[in-house]
Amino acid sequence: MNAEQPASAISIKGLRKVFVTGVLRRKYVALDSLDLEVPKGIIFGYVGHNGAGKTTSIKMLMGLITPTAGKAEVLGRPIKHMEALARIGFLPEHPYFHDYLTGREFLDFYARLFDIPAAERARRIDRLIGEVRLERAVDAQLRTYSKGMLQRIGVAQALINDPQLVILDEPMSGLDPAGRRLIRNLIIRMRDEGRTVFFSSHILSDVEMICDRIGILVRGKLAYTGGVNELLEQHTERVEVRVEQLPESFAAEQDGLLVDAVQHGTQWLLKVNADRSQQLLLQRLTEAGAEVIAVNPVRPSLEELFMREMSGDSAAPPPQEGEASP
Repeated sequence: MNAEQPASAISIKGLRKVFVTGVLRRKYVALDSLDLEVPKGIIFGYVGHNGAGKTTSIKMLMGLITPTAGKAEVLGRPIKHMEALARIGFLPEHPYFHDYLTGREFLDFYARLFDIPAAERARRIDRLIGEVRLERAVDAQLRTYSKGMLQRIGVAQALINDPQLVILDEPMSGLDPAGRRLIRNLIIRMRDEGRTVFFSSHILSDVEMICDRIGILVRGKLAYTGGVNELLEQHTERVEVRVEQLPESFAAEQDGLLVDAVQHGTQWLLKVNADRSQQLLLQRLTEAGAEVIAVNPVRPSLEELFMREMSGDSAAPPPQEGEASP
């Protein structure tokens, strides 16, 4: 075993995947020279439109499809390395469930694949069933489960081997608000326990709420990687300043500095552009003897920013299942 442990849970360099589609053998570039580092112990959100390459990336990390070019490592090992795969928990976007099994039998089946002893299997299953709130359904067949219940038992399956890296492809799919909150809290707990969580999602409010870092894919290329707050701060357009003890003539004397000014009782809400106007306004407020109560940047949500960035982009359709690649 190497004395020096890798700093990244996932390391991708120049990863590329080209599918060949149809009778005419047209090439479709699903992933184009992807470089990505995911540090250990964080929650990483992977977002992009349909066909952007998210699921293709995840399938390559799991060794389910072979890259056309480039390389990737998980937990310091090349993809498909059995030692690394044994330490990964995985939930695909469209999992298959043996619906004649009960929830308990389903988890027991996957625990046996990892050679977990019987007593430890029972302890883990009971704990995970509690964490995903399926105590009442654990001995019912999976065919009786709702979509949200299947999603939750799938997340429990991804944790049965006590993984260091958890990869979840659309884990919030099919969940109601209570179910989404439950899975969000579980993902946060995974990080707090020292695990790395890498998940894709179309529910950008969840991504914004819990992720430490994100990667945005656009047509198979990484358009952005970094912190969520850093990204949103780059797109702050306005600043709201709430003040008291403002002279009545102040707002009218600002010569176009203010975007808007609204009075609420003894307080004023002043809006300026997020540039040097903010500093100039604060200086003038100090000189006027006003009391500044709060300064709040007005920035778009991740979903608003994503929709704005994607508005001019139309994704090419992904290749059909089973089509060959070179």
